[in-house]
Amino acid sequence: MTNINETHDQNLKSWVESANDPDTDFPIQNLPVCKFVENGEARIGVVIGDYLLDFEGYFNATLSEGFEKMSIELASNSQVRNQMQKDLGKSASKETQNLIKENFLIDRNKVEFTSPFKTADYTDFYCSIYHATNVGKLFRPDNPLMPNYKWIPIGYHGRASSIIPSGQDIKRPKGQNRSDAEKPPIYIPSKALDYEMEVGFYVSKGNELGETIDIKDAEDHIFGLSLVNDWSARDIQGWEYQPLGPFLGKSFATTVSPFVVTMEALAPFRVPAFKREEGDPKPLPYLQDDGNETHGGIDINLDVYITTKKMREMDLEPHLLSRSNLKDLYWTIGQMLTHHASNGCNLQVGDLMATGTVSGKEDSERGCLLEITRRGAEPVELPSGETRKFLEDYDEIIMKGFCEKEGFRRIGFGECRGMVLPADE
Repeated sequence: MTNINETHDQNLKSWVESANDPDTDFPIQNLPVCKFVENGEARIGVVIGDYLLDFEGYFNATLSEGFEKMSIELASNSQVRNQMQKDLGKSASKETQNLIKENFLIDRNKVEFTSPFKTADYTDFYCSIYHATNVGKLFRPDNPLMPNYKWIPIGYHGRASSIIPSGQDIKRPKGQNRSDAEKPPIYIPSKALDYEMEVGFYVSKGNELGETIDIKDAEDHIFGLSLVNDWSARDIQGWEYQPLGPFLGKSFATTVSPFVVTMEALAPFRVPAFKREEGDPKPLPYLQDDGNETHGGIDINLDVYITTKKMREMDLEPHLLSRSNLKDLYWTIGQMLTHHASNGCNLQVGDLMATGTVSGKEDSERGCLLEITRRGAEPVELPSGETRKFLEDYDEIIMKGFCEKEGFRRIGFGECRGMVLPADE
């Protein structure tokens, strides 16, 4: 795991003045990586305040002699991070500042972002014990958790082709609905469309088919983290998922935020892994490591907001639905990755893994509407006078994430947003 070093100094300032705003998600201590589209071509960028550093141009002009080739993984390299901080810092020479200003600095509000990686495989886990318990109680009040939950990081293989970037609208999916158990199913637009507040992480280094990844080395295979909205059609999902699990109720869309916060940027915000209750089983040896135990968790606040068509017409601010925290996951991201490869599955660069819905123990920390409304029994009241059991057409979900700790600069993840459009009739 990355140690805290000089790049995390809270006193570091940038000549890019917007990066010094205490409310920015992107101070010089962060430097998340992204991909943006320029002249029809996707390019690698590094975010600083309200701007993007064109990393490809910057690399070719200033770093190419020291490294074999430019890549998105290189943007998280410790040496490169250190050099970017120097070149973007207050003490950088006027010559360096002018070179970057004139050639490689772009207003990030004027570009289109795309997904950070070309993802071939996507796996979604189910690693919040609070979420699993809350959902389990809705269906099995006396036995909410399955016997395997505390032994194994539960996951399923999602659909990589329907991963979409933040800001792209989603169309309400259609599917089989059997809300009336006395009648045959019918094929209609989903009536129980939901979001799931998740965090994703990208594989930076794979393994050969048949090889495993030691838990001690797991985070060496992780590039960084971003926000994920795993859209879910609960009515479709409820009818189809037994006995093989999620399928069409999930595969219609998964939204990812454009900015990947690197593992090094997150070093100050590491916390111990989730403290298990007395009597819970210890992880099996292949999932057990002292470093993971003491620093495997990450303290990330995760906010979910909703804005409806009526709210926008009334000029109302987005309404906060929940605030949860990644540190409440039962399994760490290192354990998820190690378990994924434990059967010899070959992970590949750019693979996306998501945590599953992140919920906490309090009602205000429930990471989806299924939990918040208790399957629609307790609708959410909105400032516009509307209520919601599940999402309606033209509702927009906005997810945000940020880390803050005394002695360090606050860093953020930007936004992950998407609006629901009507189904084709």
